[in-house]
Amino acid sequence: MSTFPGGTSLSHLDIYGDAAPDGVCGGSPHMHLVSTEAYVVVSGRGALQTIDGDGFRETPLSAGDIVWFTPGTIHRAVNRDDLKVVVLMSNAGLPEAGDAVMTFPAEIVADAAAYAEAAALGDLEGRAARASRRRDLAVTGFEALRDALLAGDPAPLEAFRTAAGALVRDRATGWGDLIRERPLAQAERSLTHAQAIARGDVAHLSEARVQQAVPSAGERGFGMCGRLRTYDVTEQENQK
Repeated sequence: MSTFPGGTSLSHLDIYGDAAPDGVCGGSPHMHLVSTEAYVVVSGRGALQTIDGDGFRETPLSAGDIVWFTPGTIHRAVNRDDLKVVVLMSNAGLPEAGDAVMTFPAEIVADAAAYAEAAALGDLEGRAARASRRRDLAVTGFEALRDALLAGDPAPLEAFRTAAGALVRDRATGWGDLIRERPLAQAERSLTHAQAIARGDVAHLSEARVQQAVPSAGERGFGMCGRLRTYDVTEQENQK
């Protein structure tokens, strides 16, 4: 169980600083199918490149900026000067359950085995190089989608969305349970508390506790957009 606000997850993200084949430094373009993601920019400078219902857009990012994007927004984090962000993700646990599809070329997204091979990071040794390779492949597909939209052709984007849905369809069967057990359960607890207060019942206030998130140990992992340190925001029984 987690009482962290909104049933969200939190992580620190250092956006990749190496350049993709187009000369732009940053992460792997991808899309979430159910979850909304937010960036709180801690330091540095960069941009968020997005493809959504309004087409292609680039949003500048610098310290203090906050930007969020809803399901279906293809996004690419761009690092122009040591960009670091705090990431808040709705539906804690859902992204880790497969709620993301990278913008690999169409023939790869349409083939589950080919997609799994392209997305895999494998063993720790050599992981940085594999993360760069999959980022470069995702950028290739992203450029194709962007260029088609700029030319007035939405068909490749529509095809990508359809293929992405088919790719995660089987794993999505368990997502409803995860949402009910985490963000929905937290919202229902808040509603119960509000109703109790309206009745003059303050018993739940005796359960108040301070919690502290536990950061992942060791070096930051390789995420889609950069080097990632996650935080465990589930209840820690020994905290008072």
